[in-house]
Amino acid sequence: MQDLSLEKAVDVLKQHCQRVMAVEEVPLLSALGRILAEDYVAGFANPPFDRSPLDGYTFAAESTAGRGMDNPAVFKVIGEECAGDFFEQAVPQGSALRIMTGGAIPKGCNCVVRQEDVTVDGDILTVPFSIEPYTNYCYAGEDIQKGTRLAKKGTKLTAAHIGVLASMGFATVKVLCNVRIALASTGDELLQPGQPLAPGKIYNSNLYLLASRLQELGFSPEIVGILPDDEEEAAEVIGRYRDRVDVFLTTGGVSVGKKDIMHGVVKRVGSRLFWRVAMKPGGPALAYTMGDTLGIALSGNPFASYATFELIAVPILAHISGNEKILPERMQAVLTDVFPKESKGRRFIRAYYENGKVRLPQQHASGSLFSVVDCNAFVDIPAGTGKLARETEVDVVRLYRVK
Repeated sequence: MQDLSLEKAVDVLKQHCQRVMAVEEVPLLSALGRILAEDYVAGFANPPFDRSPLDGYTFAAESTAGRGMDNPAVFKVIGEECAGDFFEQAVPQGSALRIMTGGAIPKGCNCVVRQEDVTVDGDILTVPFSIEPYTNYCYAGEDIQKGTRLAKKGTKLTAAHIGVLASMGFATVKVLCNVRIALASTGDELLQPGQPLAPGKIYNSNLYLLASRLQELGFSPEIVGILPDDEEEAAEVIGRYRDRVDVFLTTGGVSVGKKDIMHGVVKRVGSRLFWRVAMKPGGPALAYTMGDTLGIALSGNPFASYATFELIAVPILAHISGNEKILPERMQAVLTDVFPKESKGRRFIRAYYENGKVRLPQQHASGSLFSVVDCNAFVDIPAGTGKLARETEVDVVRLYRVK
């Protein structure tokens, strides 16, 4: 297949991949950002007992009825309880217990007074006021009732989820296995950052941009590195990942130049699904299968690789992982700038969306990367569209951003 629409290309890829359904059990502290494989329900109420919200004294509030400065209530302090202790016996009428914040309120008590508001002489507590039952009293289950669903299957775990699950005693959780992603760039012209810049060479920004973006989206790619512009060598490296990863992403080598090796690589390692997508930039995208591994080869131009990654690869990764929150969001907005070029074919231009309006940077070349820094959206310009004036209503693809 060749010259597919963007939507058709994504659909073809979806037909040749499967959602990750394998489950693993991981320690709770390793579960941040993972997708729950089952519902988690509270097995008990939390807090599991009535407790004190402050440092003070607890007793039966009824003993203070009608009491004041002239006729204070007097109690005998029979013990002390800190958070984590448990006073097993009931506190009889006329007695009190010193209690610290978080301590379990014992039987026979139904209120707490602050230690600053009362006086104590030896083991005699004097309360010069009346207090209503259940004043300064935290009930069992005040936070979570037994049977409450804490997090449902398919939830991407946040720090708050981790805290809630920990509060209910879960040391491990069952999550979907991570999507296995390998990432490489092709090109003899590429250098890794840190190497001396030589004539005719450029630094490999694509690998760093896409690896970082994958991590922003919650994935942990395996970085393969730079593949040489040698069909046999590149195929040997990529072929090692057959059935070892779910997706193999590359940038570069997909057009019709002398060193666009990915066409030959695909013939050696698998079966081509399509080449070229009817869009600009990044049209020469190439997709293939390699056993159970899906290969997506993107343009080597920095913005082109970024745009096709967001528009082609991200929807596939959302499908495989089951995390549809990372999908780009489509909407309409009003341009605040002019776009002076005609669009004979479908074109995506970088943009910044905010509050129903979208502004454009000055630089739109597919090899330009700096203007991506403030980019959080693309304007989707249909084929056959002329120059765009200010105040034009346009279709916008807003990219997922970590809140």
